[in-house]
Amino acid sequence: MDIPASSRRPSPLGGRRPAKDELARFATDAPDVMDDVMPGPGTPLRLLMVGVNPGLWTAAVNAPFARPGNRFWPSLHRAGLTDHVVDASTGLSDEDEAQLTGRGIGLTNLVGRATVRADELTREELRAGGERVVEMAERLRPGVVAVAGITAFRTAFSLPKASLGRQDTASVEGWPADVPLWVVPQPSGLNAHENIDTLAEKWRAVWEAVEEGDRR
Repeated sequence: MDIPASSRRPSPLGGRRPAKDELARFATDAPDVMDDVMPGPGTPLRLLMVGVNPGLWTAAVNAPFARPGNRFWPSLHRAGLTDHVVDASTGLSDEDEAQLTGRGIGLTNLVGRATVRADELTREELRAGGERVVEMAERLRPGVVAVAGITAFRTAFSLPKASLGRQDTASVEGWPADVPLWVVPQPSGLNAHENIDTLAEKWRAVWEAVEEGDRR
């Protein structure tokens, strides 16, 4: 099978892992350190996954959830969304990108600026990110949108009492009524409330919503 070449920028480190003393230089004010992963023309965007913002390792290799130990990729695999556990620690391979986009999966972030921790982001940055995601939902009309991070979601969408799971989109100004919106937990190891199994359970529920939408 021919794997299409990615249109995303190559890893700044040329396919190797960053050394510990290299990470600090990726903590900049640049607003777009990681390229979005999106299906190409002719492939429906069935699920848009939205992270909070890139960590420094992710910025170093231009690949989502790249830091070893992050539970995002293991939980996606356990939920049945990927054929294997993606290793993005040196960058996202063309094969892994094609697997995601071929299934109609896209990935973006609320905020493009890389930080050590998500709590370094300002309220203004998160709210601007929420407005951007609303615009993407309106323009791209994905089958489902899932934001990974309840604390950031509450700030970004001005919904301080929001909880995990499917959201009432009537509460989100400008959100298209025909695009379901979900929130799943932040997969970082800093989130002690979750493990790979509980994260996988929540991603499985999101994917079931995607498949339900496919049948409509």
